[in-house]
Amino acid sequence: MSTNVARTDDGWWIEHDGRLTRISTTATTTAELLADRPAVDRAVAAPDPDGPEPDDVTLLSPVTVPARVVAQMVNYRSHARDSGIDPDTVPPAFFRKASGSVCGPTDTVRCPDHVGFLDHEVELGLVIGRRIDVGTVVSEDDLAGAVAGLVVTNDVSARDIQLTRTQFYEAKSYPTFTPVGPFLTLVDATELAALERLRLTLSVNGEIRQDSTVADMIVKPARALTLLARFQALDAGDLVLTGTPGGTALKAPGPVMEKIGALLPPAVKWRAFFKRQAGNPRYLKDGDVIAATISDPLRGIDLGQQTNIVRGPSHESAL
Repeated sequence: MSTNVARTDDGWWIEHDGRLTRISTTATTTAELLADRPAVDRAVAAPDPDGPEPDDVTLLSPVTVPARVVAQMVNYRSHARDSGIDPDTVPPAFFRKASGSVCGPTDTVRCPDHVGFLDHEVELGLVIGRRIDVGTVVSEDDLAGAVAGLVVTNDVSARDIQLTRTQFYEAKSYPTFTPVGPFLTLVDATELAALERLRLTLSVNGEIRQDSTVADMIVKPARALTLLARFQALDAGDLVLTGTPGGTALKAPGPVMEKIGALLPPAVKWRAFFKRQAGNPRYLKDGDVIAATISDPLRGIDLGQQTNIVRGPSHESAL
């Protein structure tokens, strides 16, 4: 049965029936907490009916930093189609995000002054439970040994940086560009085997923008961790973002515009592209409220909702 773990500035808690129960542990990092499962189990066994409600405290990211933060690129069929890519031929790909981009589930997402096209990407995050050495093969049967829990994440992206500079690391690594939480949901093998049932949703100002299940994912977690382990070791407490469904603001141009763009010098092509994008109201702007959730109500799994307000320049100031 899944267990929701929360973190505040004065410790760790389990969430049960809308109340928080303190975990008696000396752990200060996610890795240390995962190593102290007896303390978590004791809190689960004796929930505090008078504990604070999650809304009454300030929840921090349940993934502590520094940590490795790795993300999968174009890993949902719907997102591949939005990107103008054949989902049956897209190769598995990864990129790193700076751990300094991690923020809490209610923190303000701050758009740098030079960024004009800010986008959202709700993603299921895998929190690693043990050391995965280079060369490790992770099978479906031992996925529960590699993945301790799940979190809601948002891979906030500066599209003008990402596209014009082909620079994923910078475009996705500014401070507050990875909201995480509110809960670290500890799961078992049975729950991991049913990941495809999890539904990811993201809304902006109450309008649903992204709504899909993990069944739309192209490269599933066990294979993704195996591919990643060809060159990247992971430790307990590290975070792997598993891709986003369709519905982001950025969409690939149509085939005719694609052919025209291929004939233009890069500087001219990007000016024309972003001139068209400036009329797209779906890019995030100052004052927008992003709400993201991941859950499977039938199995009683609810990773919680993160709600972040955007502060910074609107897309109209870009380029």
